[in-house]
Formats: sequence, C-alpha cells, structure tokens
Amino acid sequence: MKKMRLRFLSIIVLLTGFATLQAQEVKNHQLEVAKNLEIFNVLYKNLDMMYVDTLDANKVVGTGINAMLRSLDPYTEYYPEEKQKELKQMLTGKYAGIGALIRYHQQRKRIVIDEPYAGMPAALSGLKKGDIILQIDDTLMTDKEVGYVSSHLRGEAGTTFMLKIERPSTGKKMNFKIKRESIKMPEIPYYGMRPNGVGYINLSTFTGEPAKAMRLAFLDLKKQGAQKLVLDLRGNGGGSLSECVDILNMWVPKGVKIVETRGKLKRANSEYKTRMEPVDTLMPIVVLVNSETASASEITSGALQDLKRGVIIGTRTFGKGLVQVPNIDLPYNANLKLTTSRYYLPSGRGIKMKEGIKPDVEVKPDTMANITLYLNRLDSTEVMFNYVVDYISKHPTIAPAADFHLTDADFAEFKERVVKAGFTYDQLSKKQFEELVRAAKFEGYYDEARDEFEALKKKIDHHDVNRDMDLHRDEIQMMLEQDIVSAYYYQAGQVQVGLRNDKTLLEAERILNTEGEYKRILQKGAASE
Repeated sequence: MKKMRLRFLSIIVLLTGFATLQAQEVKNHQLEVAKNLEIFNVLYKNLDMMYVDTLDANKVVGTGINAMLRSLDPYTEYYPEEKQKELKQMLTGKYAGIGALIRYHQQRKRIVIDEPYAGMPAALSGLKKGDIILQIDDTLMTDKEVGYVSSHLRGEAGTTFMLKIERPSTGKKMNFKIKRESIKMPEIPYYGMRPNGVGYINLSTFTGEPAKAMRLAFLDLKKQGAQKLVLDLRGNGGGSLSECVDILNMWVPKGVKIVETRGKLKRANSEYKTRMEPVDTLMPIVVLVNSETASASEITSGALQDLKRGVIIGTRTFGKGLVQVPNIDLPYNANLKLTTSRYYLPSGRGIKMKEGIKPDVEVKPDTMANITLYLNRLDSTEVMFNYVVDYISKHPTIAPAADFHLTDADFAEFKERVVKAGFTYDQLSKKQFEELVRAAKFEGYYDEARDEFEALKKKIDHHDVNRDMDLHRDEIQMMLEQDIVSAYYYQAGQVQVGLRNDKTLLEAERILNTEGEYKRILQKGAASE
C-alpha cells in the first residue's frame, strides 16, 4: 500500500513538473514574440525618422510582412486592401472583363488578342486572335505593358467601354463597344467518348461548381454508352475541398471518409465523408496526373487510390498537402490567407510537399524539343503566331477539331516562312558542347583532342532549321493545329487535338481495354511510402 502511494505521488510530481515545464515554454515563447515585435516597431520608427529618403510605409512594411510569410510556406499570403479583387478572383475563379488572353507581340511591339474564350464578350463581339489593341475608351494602349492593358479591360460587370483595334490581316482599324461580363473558365473544358466504350472527362479546376458539371458530364457519357472512365486531372491546381468530396461521392458509397484535416487548433480538425448515394461504384476509373496536379486534385487521386476505386497513371503529383483559411480579416480591409492544417487521406497518409501522390503506373510525357519551344513562345520574329493569324483569316471554317489536320503543303509553307523570317534558336547541344570545351581546357586535355573538338563544332554549328523542323514535325504541327483549332473551337478543340498522340491517355486506354489488367493494377497499387 505504501509503495502504491509513493508511486502515485511520484506520478503527480512528474505531471506537475511537466505542466510547469510547458507553462515555462509558453511564457518564454510569448516573451520572444513581444521582444521581436518591439524590436521591429523601434527599428521602423528609426528608419522613418532618420533614413536618407522618405519611406513608403505600405511598400516597406508590406515587404517585411511578405518576407515573414514566405519563411513559413508558399501558400500563406497577405492581401492588402488594394489586392482584394485579386483574392476574390482566386477564391471564386471569376472576374469581370472581356474573356480573352492577351499577350505582347515582340515583332510589332504591341499588345494583341491571343485567345478569346467561348461565349464570352471578346468572342461574341467578333474579336479575333492577332487583333492589335490600340485604344480603350480615350486611353492609348500602344505603349503600355500587358498588366496595364489587362487592368483596363477588366472592370465591374455590366459596364461598357470602347475598344479600338487593328486587324493585321487587313490593316483595317475597327471599333467595338463591349460590355464587361463576369468571366469564369469552364470547369470541364471537354468531355467525350473514346473508342471501346471509354468515356473521357478533362477537369481543369475544383473552383466554382465542378461537382455539378462533373455529374452532368458523367451521366451524359453513361447515356452515350461509357463503360469505363478516364478522368484527366493533369494541370489541375485544385480548389474547393467540399467540391472534391462531392465529386468522389459519385463513385464512392455514402458515409466513406475521403480526407481528414489536422492542425494546431482543434477547430481546424475536420473529417470529410461522402454525404449522398453514389452514381456508379463499379465502373473502372483511371485518373491521369502530372507534376501540376495539386491540392484537391491530389486528394481526389489519392483517395481513389487508397480506396482501391481507381488506378492512377502519369507522373508524381505536385505535393500540396496544406489547408488554407482564405479570408482572415485584418485591420484596414486587409486579409490573410493562412495555412492552418494538413490533409490526410483515407489510409492516414499525408501528401508530402514536393513528393505528392505516386502513380500506380508511371508514364513520363514526351519532352518538347528546343526548336518547338522557341517557335511557340520565345521567338522574337513571332513567325508561328503570325502564321496562325494568317491561316485563320484565309479559312472562315475548318474541319471538326478531332479531324482537322494541316496538309503537307501547309507545313511546307510554314517552314518556308520560318526560314525567311531568319528564325534562330539556342541549341541545347551547342550549350553542352561549350560546357564540355570549358571543362576540357580546365582539366588540360583539350589540346590533345583539338581536332575531334573542331570536327564536332562544325557539325553543331551547321544549324539547319529546315532539317530540325522535319525532325520534330509531329510536335511542331500539333502545336500549330492546337493554336488554329482554338480559334474556331476554343478550349474544347484545343484539348481534343492534344489527345491525339497522348502517351498517358493511350496507356490508360490500354489498361482499361486489356482483360484483367485494370483489376491487377488496382489490387497491387503503388509502392507504399
């Protein structure tokens, strides 16, 4: 009895000591906080009083706040009053404007329309790819940057403005009266049937109402005879967690845990379960992912993987396993988007930063050749952009997106224009050769191998653009066809063209169409980590 009393007293002493230690740690932490805040306050007052130039308080303190938040994680962000529209757009996926991408045309040194969106004011008004923006209301735009022009195209929904453009195909200047509308990109740019009863859905975001759009698309595909599904989440950066759960609920029974969030505060801890009866719990599902598949997209793919409800194909996902509260109010109409917890999938595993979800089957996409990259975006002659604009002006209509192809004559004409424009690009082989020469000279064996180096240099310097374009014709032509098709069939057409020789999609279809292959991979799963 005495021993038990002594043991009991020892436990009390230990617990008391532990509690005292914890209280001391809290006190020390609060002291450090108070000390550093006081230092920051006094430091700024001294700067403001004695620094050689007058300080811009918003800029200086804002820089300090942003630097502090960057030291935590990439997603905790400060939004001062002037950035509230930006925050709202991020949360809703909506803004008011004309509904078009614009870009700087390097050759013309002007801002041009790049891609109008389907059903939006730019497209409905008749604006076309390549139109040069000259003036918005009374303000000239010919010497302005993209951000400035974009800010003037946007505004309150329902407001109107006059837009003056020049159409390069005719040289004609035109005026458009345009009413700004609330712009929202489609959650599902394209869905449709593939061969052998495979349905395909491209889901681009979890912002907005994607669950509603997904349900409609999925039911429509089932009506069309879909017996298997490919869900494409490549490039999907995520969005609403509740929308993610509702989408999964279509294929997962009611009452199943999809994801759990855990944080420092108890109110940040939540468990999300499916709430409704599912649409189809048997249809085989393959999910396509890549390094840009993030957040809610990772929860979707990871939950399907954990629950043995889908096979994941592609490359490892982004690795965003952190949850943010998007609108913590701060003084003076500012806001804080704050990371408060982490995601945990049904198996209990987290989504590790920069490690993401490991696919069941890895398929690496083809890398883009340097010449294609330069032709598409880095070419100062803008020869690809100009070719597409001219092609559109000469062809009022084209074949359906899935059937459209440039002819041999079309590609030959494009090649001729590329050469005539004096197009050049940085060859990767040339850069690597120069690095090899530097290393050889540093290590002292360049002189004895000089003849071999000189012979190799002559081959690399023989820069035959014609030959390189023939070598990489397939990807260059696909890039051209996507740009052309998007002017007629918008995002849906662009996706369709991109699927033609899609290695990851073809592997997904092979798995779905090979007897027993889907079930074998589903049961085996990815290696545990």
